[in-house]
Amino acid sequence: MRVLWLCNIMLPVIAEQLGIEGSNKEGWLSGLAELMLGGQGENGITLTVAFPAPAGLLEEGKDILERTLLIKGTELTYYGFRENTVSPHIYEERLEILMKEILGKAGPDVVHCFGTEFPHTLAMCRAFSDKKRLLITIQGICHEIGEIYEADLPGKVAHRATLRDILKRDSLMQQKEKFYLRGKNESEALRLAENIGGRTEWDRVYVKRKHPGVRYFEMRETLRSDFYEGIWSREKCEEHSIFLSQGDYPIKGLHYMLLALPDILREIPDAHVYVAGNSITAHRSLKEKLKLSSYGKYLLQLMKQYGLENKVTFLGRLDSAAMKERYLKSHLFVCPSAIENSPNSLGEAMLLGMPCVTADVGGIPSIFTAGEDGIVYEGCRSKEQYGDGVEFKDQSAGVRKDAGEQGELERISRELGAAVLEMWRDEDKLKVYCQNARAHALRNHDRQENYRTTIEVYNAIAQNGGADERN
Repeated sequence: MRVLWLCNIMLPVIAEQLGIEGSNKEGWLSGLAELMLGGQGENGITLTVAFPAPAGLLEEGKDILERTLLIKGTELTYYGFRENTVSPHIYEERLEILMKEILGKAGPDVVHCFGTEFPHTLAMCRAFSDKKRLLITIQGICHEIGEIYEADLPGKVAHRATLRDILKRDSLMQQKEKFYLRGKNESEALRLAENIGGRTEWDRVYVKRKHPGVRYFEMRETLRSDFYEGIWSREKCEEHSIFLSQGDYPIKGLHYMLLALPDILREIPDAHVYVAGNSITAHRSLKEKLKLSSYGKYLLQLMKQYGLENKVTFLGRLDSAAMKERYLKSHLFVCPSAIENSPNSLGEAMLLGMPCVTADVGGIPSIFTAGEDGIVYEGCRSKEQYGDGVEFKDQSAGVRKDAGEQGELERISRELGAAVLEMWRDEDKLKVYCQNARAHALRNHDRQENYRTTIEVYNAIAQNGGADERN
């Protein structure tokens, strides 16, 4: 069976072979690719991969690069194609031509598109004629991100624009609108594909509500191989350190954490927050100050207002090994996001047996059991959850009236702070949480089981219905 993967990034295993820097995003793809390539003799699958070419990979005047590499003794053909990933809200019809060219070369029996966030997925869905052999697996859901993008920020912060925002045409409200535009492409792609893979009750309900006739498969994710080894130790961690995997845009919820920190510090004065990923608060030079976004400026204001400058450390981008090291050094992992499907960062923390606190949003209840795996607090509510008691502006504006939003911001931050303190007050319960979380994650992210499921799904699609749906 010939299977074509359409990915949002170059697989790290390919980047490594080429001697170039790979992306830290979607690292779980590497784990599945290794199993798929290593098991080719048994699974009978010839895997081909297509992805947007990183800068410098394509020669001038060429839109597609085709190469074959030998990885773990198995040949892997890949296609890097030209795409404007900086503006994923803009659909370019020329992508359909590129997808047709790749399809002609690869001749797949099954096409598997990972995620709906970029235009190439819609282009592939339009280009591939046999929709019954087309599979999309849900990662995030762009439309739902757009719905809740401002994540309870004060209206003046959500609506203002810094110089950087104006020049890049990338204010918070413009970012929100871009997610809505991406959501339109996403919706069409999901309508075209006759097979959808998901991993949470939240994405299953969303897909079935929007596209009732689609065939839905449960397909859990295999995480980066590094995280299946090693266990967090209370004795070896940095006392009262909190780790967040990222915080560079509102839905990741760093502002909730900063607002919760003063309450935490009153009881635990040596608490410290570490944040991985892009730092958007850098302001030492004039250039850095000019590059501040509205959200970055707001985070900076919060840190100054509450005297948190020496209580928050931005770590920058970390590779897999450095991320694992930071997890193991930390006393607590926190996922304060306003919306998530099943965050891989939470799964990685659970695999390592870390204490975890998370917001109860999106698909998180499908991977994390409140009161067993750790502590869950009520996070950002969707528009529908407010009911008639809170008024909203027109959806195109996308921001609640300040009276409602400010109360929610304070409530969530207060509950987050209380959850952190509760976790640290009871060492015996913390230990049980860690054991339960690791056991749950080992089941949910079982590499061999998830690999077998993937093969079963491919066979079912290739045979046009040869196995039961996983509804």
